[in-house]
Amino acid sequence: HEGGRMEAATAQGVTAQQIHEHLHDQRRVDQVVDDPLDLIKLSLDERILVKLRGARELRGKLHAYDQHLNMVLGDVEETVKVAEVDPETEEEVVRETKRKIDMLFVRGDGVILVAPPPRPTAPILQ
Repeated sequence: HEGGRMEAATAQGVTAQQIHEHLHDQRRVDQVVDDPLDLIKLSLDERILVKLRGARELRGKLHAYDQHLNMVLGDVEETVKVAEVDPETEEEVVRETKRKIDMLFVRGDGVILVAPPPRPTAPILQ
């Protein structure tokens, strides 16, 4: 079954090495992720996306975490979106502000979503 996918992928310009790496990474994730926190463990020292209550998003390097989803992030970009109503036109206007933070402690009770970094995939294998 994998042989047919390899031939089709190679015909589309995906190298055999890329396919091998994709299958290896997928098997590693499948074997290692038994608990939801295992997925976060695989993201240590990688850039992640954290969505928080209050329309806040953080993108930064995950340095540490615990079972409550308290996290320490480095080289963080915070994005805050605020919806306001223009009093003259009565239209909703979404304002976005961004700031850089060197190191940040994130309290886990405000975390809505944690997205690990995207893993490279071979298009034919999806």
